[in-house]
Amino acid sequence: MKLKLLAGSLALALCSSAFAAHVPEGVELAEQQTLIWGVSGEVPTLDPTKSSDTASNKIISDLFEGITSRTPSGDIAPGLAKNWEVSEDGLTYTFHLREATWSDGEPITAEDVVYTLQRAVDPATAAPYAWYLGTANILNATEITDGHKPASALGVKAVDDHTIEFTLVRRTPYFPNMLTHSSTYPVPKHAVEKYGDNWTRPENMVNSGAYNLTNWVINERIDLERNPMYWNDKETVINNTSYVTSSDANAEYNRYRTGEIDVTFSFPLESYKKIKQERPDEFLTMPSLATYYYLFNTEREPFNDVRVRKALAYAIDRNVVTDIILGQGQQPAYSATPPAINNFEPPKLAWAEMTQEERYQKAKALLAEAGYTKDNPLEFELVYNTMESHKKLALTVTSMWKRHLPVKVSLANQEWKTFLQKVLQKDFDVARDGWNGDYNEASTFLSYFSSKGMNKSNWSNPEYDKLLDQALSVVDPEKRKAYYQEAERIFAEEMPAIPMYFYTRSVIKSPKVGGYNTENPNNLRYTRNLYITKN
Repeated sequence: MKLKLLAGSLALALCSSAFAAHVPEGVELAEQQTLIWGVSGEVPTLDPTKSSDTASNKIISDLFEGITSRTPSGDIAPGLAKNWEVSEDGLTYTFHLREATWSDGEPITAEDVVYTLQRAVDPATAAPYAWYLGTANILNATEITDGHKPASALGVKAVDDHTIEFTLVRRTPYFPNMLTHSSTYPVPKHAVEKYGDNWTRPENMVNSGAYNLTNWVINERIDLERNPMYWNDKETVINNTSYVTSSDANAEYNRYRTGEIDVTFSFPLESYKKIKQERPDEFLTMPSLATYYYLFNTEREPFNDVRVRKALAYAIDRNVVTDIILGQGQQPAYSATPPAINNFEPPKLAWAEMTQEERYQKAKALLAEAGYTKDNPLEFELVYNTMESHKKLALTVTSMWKRHLPVKVSLANQEWKTFLQKVLQKDFDVARDGWNGDYNEASTFLSYFSSKGMNKSNWSNPEYDKLLDQALSVVDPEKRKAYYQEAERIFAEEMPAIPMYFYTRSVIKSPKVGGYNTENPNNLRYTRNLYITKN
């Protein structure tokens, strides 16, 4: 027996503009519907399967559509699948694709979905999010990524051209939510096989989303235009959108001021209060599903010693970081999961309850116990990617460490692509890191550090993994909370990464850009949901 999901809410999702811009009555639209985004740094890829960073995912979400999608308020909604069902035991999900075509007119089929997900887990693809399908508990996903089974063994099959069946190894109540992530977006088998790695070039790209790629100038800009083959193109308003790249917050904000950029997430931190005062209707601050970390490589000495990891974590005054250095409403973080997550409440953690002076004293004792003194200081490198805010924070934190501990820290600043490669290859001592939730559930933050997760720290803990597995057996999200809280306690005891702060999402947006929902804690805003008003 199948239990229908979204059967009653599908019509609601459609009428609440899950897929398109909703222009309020009386709003006058501009004749020219063009939107320019600012994006920090050059994007590494526009291949959904090979993407792992926020900047790439933003553009990919305009070019491609997932099996499931999100409403402007962040709720799950149908995407390429018009509806789906789940078996009573929660182990079989059946998705029904709508009639839709790729941008070249070829039909989007269930076979494209199977091809995409098999490509994602195939070790030959080296997809950075291959682990994600394992945490989604798709049958054989982990065995395939570990090289023990062929990609064809993945628990995804095409029942017919418009029906896909997923087989899971354990109940995963939030499974449809996980398919909103860009790493699962279907890609066109015929185009990928024809052009290989060159299939994402403007002249070759075939895509499913509301926009087509027309121009890509490295380290300068990416241009998109409306896709007439998109299944819901008639409800799209913006005709052209571009992404202008910059690694300099001052330069990007100046571009906004001169009207070259309509929306930017980057601005000089020291100007935060001034900008907020001068542009109160343009400067928006929203909740965010994101945590900022300093990540340890726990396979490298001395970071295989938990005492060293804890000492460095304790010797940071997070209130100084959030209130003085950042000052944008960020919250000090002592756990992995941000408070904006649904159905979660952080547990009481001993180190979070200490005063900062108590944490300083504990840090000194731990480092001394590990054998580090003034005559034998701890030496390591902290690497971060080019951005003024990362640099400013790194200087502040290293100053705190040096003031309170016997340490010698060298800073390494790298361009985004180089930094990303270095961290993914685990070639670092301590690295700037951050995690944006892939879906609105605590597991997206906790599974990041599981043995099956992306886990760039090399840390693992069997009890931690077991708790995350046990949480999957609980359908009620409120009851899953206890497992997640216990996992947080283990994280705090082992400290594979230093949680620094929980993000807020600050954006400077031109008043002419309509449809931008400020209550949505998810980072993505689809251009297809927006519109440009008349001045």
